[in-house]
Amino acid sequence: MQHRGELRIHLGAAPGVGKTYAMLCEARRRAERGTDVVVGLVETHGRARTAELLDGLEVLPRRPTRFGGELDVAAVLARRPEVVLVDELAHTNAPGPDRVAGNAKRWQDIEELLAAGIDVLSTVNVQHLESLNDVVEKITGVRQRETVPDEFVRRADQIELVDITPEALRRRLAHGNVYAAEKVDAALASYFQVGNLIALRELALLWVADEVDTALQRYRTEQRISETWETRERVVVALTGGPESETVLRRATRIAKRAGQADLLAVHVLRGDGLAGAPVGATNALRKLADDVGASFHTVVGDSGAGGVTDALLEFARGVNATQLVLGTSRRSRVARLFDVGIGARVIQESGSIDVHIVTHASAGGSVLRLPRLHSAVPLDRRVLGWVVAVLGPAAATLVGASLYEIVGLSTDVVLFFLATVVAALTGGLGPALLAALLGGLLLNFFLTPPLYSLTISEPENAITVVAMLIVAVLVALVVDRAARRGEQAARARTEAALLASFARTVLTRADPLPRLLEKVREAFGLRCVALLEHDGGEWRRVATSGPPECGRPEDADVDVAVEPGLHLIGTGRSLPAHDRRLLETVGGQALLALRSQRAGEEALRAQRRAEINETRGALLSAVGHDLRSPLTSIKAAVGSLRDPLLRLSGTDRAELLETVEESADRLTGLVDNLLDSSRLASGAVEPLLDRIGYDEAAARALLGVSDAARVRLEIPGDLPDVTADVGLLERVVANLVDNALRHGGGAPVVLRASAHEGRAELRVVDSGPGVPKKQREKLFAPFQRLGDRRAASGVGLGLSVARGLTEVMGGTLTAEDTPGGGLTIVVSLPVAERPASLLPPRR
Repeated sequence: MQHRGELRIHLGAAPGVGKTYAMLCEARRRAERGTDVVVGLVETHGRARTAELLDGLEVLPRRPTRFGGELDVAAVLARRPEVVLVDELAHTNAPGPDRVAGNAKRWQDIEELLAAGIDVLSTVNVQHLESLNDVVEKITGVRQRETVPDEFVRRADQIELVDITPEALRRRLAHGNVYAAEKVDAALASYFQVGNLIALRELALLWVADEVDTALQRYRTEQRISETWETRERVVVALTGGPESETVLRRATRIAKRAGQADLLAVHVLRGDGLAGAPVGATNALRKLADDVGASFHTVVGDSGAGGVTDALLEFARGVNATQLVLGTSRRSRVARLFDVGIGARVIQESGSIDVHIVTHASAGGSVLRLPRLHSAVPLDRRVLGWVVAVLGPAAATLVGASLYEIVGLSTDVVLFFLATVVAALTGGLGPALLAALLGGLLLNFFLTPPLYSLTISEPENAITVVAMLIVAVLVALVVDRAARRGEQAARARTEAALLASFARTVLTRADPLPRLLEKVREAFGLRCVALLEHDGGEWRRVATSGPPECGRPEDADVDVAVEPGLHLIGTGRSLPAHDRRLLETVGGQALLALRSQRAGEEALRAQRRAEINETRGALLSAVGHDLRSPLTSIKAAVGSLRDPLLRLSGTDRAELLETVEESADRLTGLVDNLLDSSRLASGAVEPLLDRIGYDEAAARALLGVSDAARVRLEIPGDLPDVTADVGLLERVVANLVDNALRHGGGAPVVLRASAHEGRAELRVVDSGPGVPKKQREKLFAPFQRLGDRRAASGVGLGLSVARGLTEVMGGTLTAEDTPGGGLTIVVSLPVAERPASLLPPRR
């Protein structure tokens, strides 16, 4: 597979910042290190210092146009340097006088060079980026007509910001280092005003910063880095949907602005305590509230309980590399906090390097006492069984102890109750264990501990026994619960690993992986619809989707993952837990790689097609130019001799000249026919009129129009069955094959043999010439292919290409094989006409 070249772009805020100068300096550094560097196109704009840097560098000639010169892609591809310089990435190509087809934009030329494995250095100004075009127009009042897609620039291997202060740029302009003296005053008073330059500089800095941040996020996701790297201020605000949400969000907005226009992300955690339990319809209200203050809105799902909400909130904050976390103080009363410290306290304890802001509000401390709900990692079926064991186990121990009261002592009874408690703890966890311990203690005290049938405990050691049973129950239950959590985490990790492997396999093995990848995501996460959206021209466009077409905007989605600026992976159907959201962010990176790979492949294919078209066009012009000139020259010379009154020509001379005119006209007719047939085959406009015909009849008709037909020998059996073919097309095929064999057969006779086998009849055109190596046989059938032959009479190289195309249109095949003893044999294979002619499709 062809290695793709690397693209390095020098990005500037305005003309004159030094992009071309920086590009030339980089080119000279590489050339000094021994790299093969050429200049494809560099615009110096009359700047002397920039032009000086061209000294010593090889400059390729430009392709001539009506307006000067453009990048000559064909010349660069023919030269094949390691690195080529192509200035002004967003430039629109001007058509040349001979330009039939090609790239409309210079960035498309660069894509063609990259696909050919050539590294490219280029330049672009921020106002030429498609996404910023309207913003720049509002700032400067100038509409930029030449733009380049942001996606192409983002795919660059390196983006270097060439920066200069507005004051220094205006000074450079005033000194005549940017524009000619007569243009300086107008430029300083309009486009190059200080305010314009400051705004353009900020746009360039922010755009590059976004690209760097996207690359950092991708790296952190790929390397599974959860620690916060304070490379950029990012504020996360937790919203409950309660009455305090507006107060908390506005406070977070002020914090973000004071931090230097930091990113603000609002998150709502579902299904939990404290931050959960939002009123019906609160999610839509929160989303609108976040939109009003310019924050992005996200929902995640945490496990039941305050601990689950805390984990979900911190997982989300670490996943987006947040530096600050804002949440409201608890609405629960002080009494409730005695039983559970609350989410805010837990977040502060576990936040690590993330700064936490607790915002007070009018609803703080106003809720009634709510005991925390116990959450167990033990599965529900085991917990149900545990409650059954917690009731039946102590009852069974009591029955055994009472039955053997006279035989066993109290210590044995205690062991039985301990066993029942441990079994309940192992089966159902903490709740069943506590019930078994309490019930066992009561039953042991009432039925088996003196005084009997009383809850009075006469001996202190019996009280210690009951307490010990409770402690054992709690400890065993905690161990069981922790083991269950570890098992759940291990199972989740295995599932995540299997899903990621499956997603990666889809991306790596499928030619068009995006639809299947999104389908797998929808199935794995239980979503109704999954889509990859791209922001294009002020609206969101679906790049790929799986499920009902209801995913239209990130604002309407239940799950929204920003893969990179302007590209979102969204889903509808349900909100996802925090750990699933983190996994989905990784999938978003894979979707981005799949999208870029797909677009790079499409662009490479287009570039390859353009290169093939250019190559074919060049071969056509070269071949047709030569092969048209030769017969036209002969005709003109012969006609001129016939019309010259000073020449006294005999009847024989006159006949020879007329024969020359006729032969040359026949050659021209054959050339034009082949060109027309090749064009019709390429456009799919050839429709065969199938009928019955014998190879002997087709060969006889074909030889009528072939010169030197006396060298052709027919060896076609008379009893050979007819074939199904178009009479006229088959005649053309045979004529082209015989003509090719006569011209390249080394002067030896050409033999036409035929045979039938398994419902097909084959016609072999056999010559005894030099033959063709096996590796080059397929090249015989390429248009304009003459395998190095450059004789004037060699033809334009379309005969075999047209012959194969016409044969395939008739449902046959055309192949090449060796002639025994030396030479080349072309084999035409067509289906035998088994039905009577009356049953074949009628002739049209």
